[in-house]
Order: sequence, then structure tokens, then C-alpha cells
Amino acid sequence: MSARGFAERHIGTDAAAQRTMLDALGYADVDALVHAAVPASIQVSARSTSDIPAAATEAEALAELRALASQNRVARPMIGLGYYDTLTPSVISRNVLENPSWYTAYTPYQPEISQGRLEALINFQTMVTDLTGLTTANASMLDESTAVVEGMLVARRASKSASRVFAVDADALPQTKALLRARAEAVGIDLVELDLAHGAMLPDELFGVFVQYPGATGNVWDPAGVIDAAHLAGGLAVVAADLLALTLLASPGSLGADVAVGTTQRFGVPLGFGGPHAGYMTVKQGLERQLPGRLVGVSQDASGHPAYRLALQTREQHIRREKATSNICTAQVLLAVMASMYAVYHGPDGLKAIAMDVARKAEALAQRLREYDLNLVSDSFFDTIRVVTPGPSQRVIDRARSKGYQLFWVDDATVGISVDETTTAADVAAVAWAFGLPETDEHGARDIPFTDAAPIARVPSDLHRTDEYLTHPVFNAYRSETAMMRYLKQLADRDYALDRGMIPLGSCTMKLNAATEMAAVSWPEFSRVHPFAPEADVRGYLAMIEQLEVWLAEVTGYDAVSLQPNAGSQGELAGLLAIRGYHRANGDLDRTVCLIPSSAHGTNAASAVLAGMKVVVVACDEAGNVDLDDLRAKIAVHAEALAALMITYPSTHGVYEHDVLEITQVVHDAGGQVYVDGANLNALLGYARFGDLGGDVSHLNLHKTFAIPHGGGGPGVGPVAAKAHLAPHLPGHPFSQRKDHAGGVFEGGPVSAAPHGSAGILPISWAYVRMLGSEGLRSATAAAVLAANYIAARLRDHYPVLYTGEDGLVAHECILDLRPLRDATGVTVDDVAKRLIDYGFHAPTMSFPVAGTLMVEPTESEDLAEIERFIEAMIAIKAEAVAVAAGQWPADDNPLVNAPHTASSVIEGEWTHPYSREIAVYPVHTLVRSKYWPPVRRIDQAYGDRNLVCACPPIEAFA
Repeated sequence: MSARGFAERHIGTDAAAQRTMLDALGYADVDALVHAAVPASIQVSARSTSDIPAAATEAEALAELRALASQNRVARPMIGLGYYDTLTPSVISRNVLENPSWYTAYTPYQPEISQGRLEALINFQTMVTDLTGLTTANASMLDESTAVVEGMLVARRASKSASRVFAVDADALPQTKALLRARAEAVGIDLVELDLAHGAMLPDELFGVFVQYPGATGNVWDPAGVIDAAHLAGGLAVVAADLLALTLLASPGSLGADVAVGTTQRFGVPLGFGGPHAGYMTVKQGLERQLPGRLVGVSQDASGHPAYRLALQTREQHIRREKATSNICTAQVLLAVMASMYAVYHGPDGLKAIAMDVARKAEALAQRLREYDLNLVSDSFFDTIRVVTPGPSQRVIDRARSKGYQLFWVDDATVGISVDETTTAADVAAVAWAFGLPETDEHGARDIPFTDAAPIARVPSDLHRTDEYLTHPVFNAYRSETAMMRYLKQLADRDYALDRGMIPLGSCTMKLNAATEMAAVSWPEFSRVHPFAPEADVRGYLAMIEQLEVWLAEVTGYDAVSLQPNAGSQGELAGLLAIRGYHRANGDLDRTVCLIPSSAHGTNAASAVLAGMKVVVVACDEAGNVDLDDLRAKIAVHAEALAALMITYPSTHGVYEHDVLEITQVVHDAGGQVYVDGANLNALLGYARFGDLGGDVSHLNLHKTFAIPHGGGGPGVGPVAAKAHLAPHLPGHPFSQRKDHAGGVFEGGPVSAAPHGSAGILPISWAYVRMLGSEGLRSATAAAVLAANYIAARLRDHYPVLYTGEDGLVAHECILDLRPLRDATGVTVDDVAKRLIDYGFHAPTMSFPVAGTLMVEPTESEDLAEIERFIEAMIAIKAEAVAVAAGQWPADDNPLVNAPHTASSVIEGEWTHPYSREIAVYPVHTLVRSKYWPPVRRIDQAYGDRNLVCACPPIEAFA
């Protein structure tokens, strides 16, 4: 590796480029610029001492990660509980998980340049609907347990019952039950836990019931009677189902379920100590508009050709705000793509063969144990058995662990065992030995063969699946690795990701995801670790997590950090639940009002509602800042009920509010807490700290500021950081390997299925901080602020910059106002966004936070040449719009309204447009050799919205 430091490679602009940019802005150096932009009252000097060590080289960081990884034990995890070891096909691992064309893509809000991942998500939705037997699936959820919570909320709003009661299967996964308890209490839902498999009767009144299928104990039983009873009581039935088991077992839809939820982790997605994994949700016909998150459908482009796009986008939480019924505004796209491709790779016959193999292993083990008079909790199972031990169960656990196996301790007399596709005959024999059985059979064989065992032998025959699934050609066409590799390449080529060029999205910070940061994610010491593994087996993970928590606490000015939230929205919720817990612990049960500025991220309001709070909107002034007079007035009205204020800093308008200390003080004076949304931390890191602004709690977006890739719309990590008085109320977890943290003991309810959330990608952010160090983090912030201000200055004469702070400066992003252009020329923000595709760019954020604008964030990762290329494109597009206004091109037939232009659109048929083919597709000469060709023309965003096909269309539709 080069002797150049990592910071020099991460930051795109070198000293010479920064000098050019600074000269244009009139500042002596980058520190002078940032000091002018950031209010002096909140600035911190560079720290002389730090918990963050000096920047490591890439080689040193990898060596340290290797040392941490070596402290993890790569055992054979047979704990189960929704998490299984799996075999990721190498063609998927290399061409998706480790491929920047997939992991550096953004959410497919610009569908014309997202057709590849949208097709992969259509495959995912089809896979889920086929296996669950229901009609419509969304494009993935965060994990199984949060999907169950969302299913409960769907049942509540769709049920005709006025009851607050939700019945929960006693055989549900324990982490799911803990999450249900934490979330239900805040929104006034009464949970009733019942042993449904053994005849417990449902309450007379309820709005829903939740069934685990198969159960946490492994038990497979017929829930159809319970589902019918729930319907008679006016409720809906939510079933959490194992997708692999559903290749052999009757689908939830066939049993009458209204909603099915679960995880797709065992479809080739590594364990990763708990994530990231793609959860799923699918619903019966009629509930489509109740689905949270994202849904992909089939529309058509300007030529009438089929094309994919996000559907039901009016449900996005940025639009619905406090009227939102869910705060889920994201997905786990990268992991959903992997799971869908696992199904494409294996096909229906391959998946069924894997399931049969798994079930045989479980039956072979059960037979062996029965031969020695050991009793099973249930004889009807798929892959999990629970065994009554002849002595203390811990002895069995310890014997298994001595051989390298992790079993599940249920109680003093019961052990749980789950097998998976990686389990071998030798593994089965070793587990049997742990129960005291002989190491060899009467023939001296050590292995326990399972080829002759009958799969699901004792499952009732009417629960055996008989209908077909995955019949679409996509699941039956790519059997060779050559074909699979080419299919993945074709899809990647239809997308625009960070490996093609700049994605200048405001509020989303699409920065470099360095290869060195990504390297450890695939190491087995990090990827093949069960989230509930014993502490002694995960010491490397725990050490890395604690280091990252300490570093994040330092840079934010807080006392404690929980890395559990697996999305920014869940970090928001965790922080607000901590505030709720704090007030309730103090006896302030009536403090339920959350003040939120009108400019805030829409998920803020949705999260507040789900935390049991009432949202009161605070106005913003013409400069985009919080209106202090309105804030004081709202506090005066709600002083006794004030729970919190949520603000984003720098503001959602991209400026540093100079009154932030006064804002936080008036809230504290009224007894409220201050939540600072950390979405824009990339503009602050190293120069100011949320805790010093008066913040009590914040969430951070590791997928923005700390370099975890967006993955086409997920994964994300949204840790929550808090002051000491709120720390006890941060998310805890029943399976946490640590009972205390650097910031104290966390006793709040969980917000994700795994104790440490999406821990499998935390090595990315650990490496980012480790290789930059405090000084590098500060330099990255300065470079980001410089880039944004340079773009604002260069484009100000062409597009008004809507909001600025003192001296006309912005933070790390700027909002270009295209409304005057629309009024003068008729060219809309949509036209500009689509025309940017012809120039080889992903559009900036459209119409947020102000309709008719573009929010631009270049990040510190882009070099000056790419920044100038974007500036030149925007200037050229302005000139094209002026030409339309001047009558050079008709308003309804010009390069802007017809953008983007595909290759076929300029070669097929007679060219009848008043501009040339060259202007259409090569508006600047630099594109001739490096042109990105969009696969479809502009997609109709309104076409057939209520009747969208949200599963795989016939292949011939795209012929």
C-alpha cells in the first residue's frame, strides 16, 4: 500500500484543488471557511487528547481488525431462533455483496437509472409472495422482529375492531416478544400471551393475533383454527413464517393469514452477529396500501415499454409526517437482493432440496436421541428440536461447546438445537455425543447418516405443501454460474451507482465506501457469528463495539452510545423512547408533547407518534431557521406537557442556525429534553458536538457520516447516543452478551431483533474512524463544507441558493431553487433531474425539503474534476432551458422534457425532434467514451398506481 495516509485517499480534493476553491470563495484556508460558517458559540477546538487513537494506515487498521476477529470463535451455531448459518453462493458473494455496483447505489427514487436493483427487488417480492401464499410483498423490512411489530400495527389500523388487545403466541421467538412489549406499551396496545398451540382460547375482543410458524420450540402445528377465531372476533392474523420451511409446509396464505412476516437471512445472507438481514412482509389482497416501507411495481416509460419503479410512494414518511402509521422509510435492499438471487440461483427445486436435506438432519438427530430414551418437547418439527436433558442442561451445552458447537440453553432441563444447510453428519453425531450418547454406533461409525431419515415425518399431513411456487422463468433460467454471473452483470449495468460517478444527494451523504473499510465484512470471524453466541465466543466483536461506542461518544459529546438501532428511523425511535422512559421514571406521565420544526425530516414526526407522543409543529422563518417566537409560544402553551424538541443540526435547509443554544435552553427551562437529529453530522464532525449544543440524545447515520454503504436503499445503522441521565433508558436486549456498557447499564426495551443490530457491518465504520483519526474526521468535514460552498458559489448566478447562513455560506449541502427557472421557461425540477442522467449524473435530492428545488451535497469524497463536471452540466442545462424559453425548441419537444434519452430512442425510426441526436445523448464531448446509457426512458410516476403489478411480469413483456 502507498505511504500516503488514508485521509488523502478518502478526501477527493487535494491541497491544490482546495486552493482553487478557496480562492473562488475568498478564504485563506479551509479552517477559516468552516469557522466563518459554523457559529463561534458552538465550535470546539481540535482536541489535544482523545479517546480516538492517531490515524492508522490501511495495513495497520486491517491488522488490528484481524486481531479483533481472532478473538471471535467461529463455532458451529445451532442456536436457531431465527438465525442460521448459510452457504452464500460465491457468484452472489463476489458479484453482489462485494461489488460496488450494488453496494454503493442509492435508493431508487430515480427509477430510470435503478432498473437493475428494482428488478432484483421485484424478484424478492415475487419470492416472498409465492412462498407465503399471499398477494403483495414489500421490498423488505429491517429484520424479523421489527417486521412482526409492523405487522401488529397493520392489524391495528386495518381491523374493524375497536379493541386494544393483541394476542401473542407463547411460542414466538423470545426476542420478538421482547420487542413487541417495548413497542406496544408506547402506543397503548395491550398484549396477551397465550399458548395457542395447546388450545388456549383467544379473548372475545381483539384486533389481531400473532402466530410463530414453526414455533420457537420448533413445533409445527395447524394455526388455521386460531386464525378463524381471530377473524370471528374482528381481528387480523399475523404469521411469522420461515421461508425455507415453507417450501415443505402449507403457506400462511393457505391457512387464512392476513399478514405474513419473517426474515430471509437463511437465503444466503451471512449471520453477521445479527445483521444486516432483510426481513419481509406480505399481505392479502386489500391490504396493499397498509404496507409499511417500500413497494416496487411495474409501470411504463415514455415509449410505452414496461419499466419498474417504486409504487405507493404517497406512503413515504417524509410526506405523511405525524399522520404516518410507520416510521419505516427504508429497506434492506442489498440483503434483499442477495436473498432474491439465492432463490434465482437455486430455483424452486433447489430450495426444496435444501429444505428436505435440513429436515432430514433434524429427524436423524431426533431419531438418534429417541433411541436412547431422550424426550422431545415436540415430535412435529422442521429444523429445530428441544430435548429434555437427563441431567442439568448446562452440562450438555458445555460438552457441545467443547467440540465447537453452540446450542441453546432453554432452562435447567431443556436444550434447543437447530440444524441448517451447513450441518453435516459429523455435526449431528457430535451433538448427540453432547447428550451422552456414544461417539460411535455399533458399527464403529462416528457420523450419523441422515439420507434415509424422513423429512417432516411427524408433521400433520394436511400441513404438507402441495401447491407450486417460484414458477416464473427468472427462478428457472440461471442454473449455470456463467448464466448467473451474466444476469447479475446485466442488472448492475442498468443501474447508476457511486462507482460510475458522483451522486450529489443532499441529506444523504453518498461518500466513498473504501475497499479497506469493506474488507472485514466478509471475514468468517465476523460474518459467521450468531447474535446470541456466548460472550466468551464474541469477545472480538464486543471489544470492537465498545471501541466504536467510545469514539462516537467522544465526537458527539455524549456519555453513552447504543449501536442496536439498525436504521436511522429506529435510532430516532430509540432516542424518543429513552426520553419517554426518563419522564415516566420521574413521574412526569403527562409529558407527551414533541415539538418538531416544519422543515424536519418526515421520519421525526412518525417516530414521535410511535413513541407515544403528540406532535406539535414549530414554524420556520424565511431563512429556514426555527422561528424562535413561535417556539416560545408553543412552549408556553404546552409547558406542562412538553416532552421533547426534535431538531436537525445543521438544519434540514442546509444552514447552521446561530440561535441553536437559545433554542435548546428554552426547551430545557420548560422541563423538556432536546433530540438532535444526526442526519447532517457530516457538516459538524470535529468542529462542534451535539452534546455541547444542548442535545440530550441523538441518532447518528453510520450509512451517511461513517461510510457504511447505502446498498441501493439499505443497509443502514442508526446508533443512538445520549447524556448520562438518559443512558439507562437506551435499548437493552434479553440476549445481550453485556449487561453494562461504557455508558452504563441499558434497561430500555429493544428496538431490533439482535442485541447489537446490524453488527456485521460495524467493521466499516470502525475502520473509517480508525484510519482517519480525530484530525482526519475534522479534515473530512472541512472538505465537505468547502465542496458544498464552492458549488453554491459557482451556481448562484444560474440558480438561486435558497437558504444561507451568515456571510452567505451553507453547511455541507445547498438548496438550488428551480422555481424561478420553471416560471421563466416552463422547465421543471423533474426535467432537470432527468436531463442530468443524459449528462452522466444521478440527480440531487428533488423537492425536499422544499418543493421545486434540488438539494446538492457533493461530500468530501469527490475530486474537483467531478465537481466541475457537475457544475458545467447544471450550467448547460440552464442554457437549454433558456433556449426553450426563447423559442429555439418547443416547450413540449426539447432535450429536457424528453430526457433521459436511451440508445434505442436515438437509433430507432426517423428522428423528428427539433434538436440533434448528438445534443440528446452527447450534450458534452466528454461523454463520448464514458457514456452511461439509461435502459428506459422517463417513467410515468402516476401510471396505474392502484393497479400496479408488484411481482415478476412475464419475461415476454420486456422482449
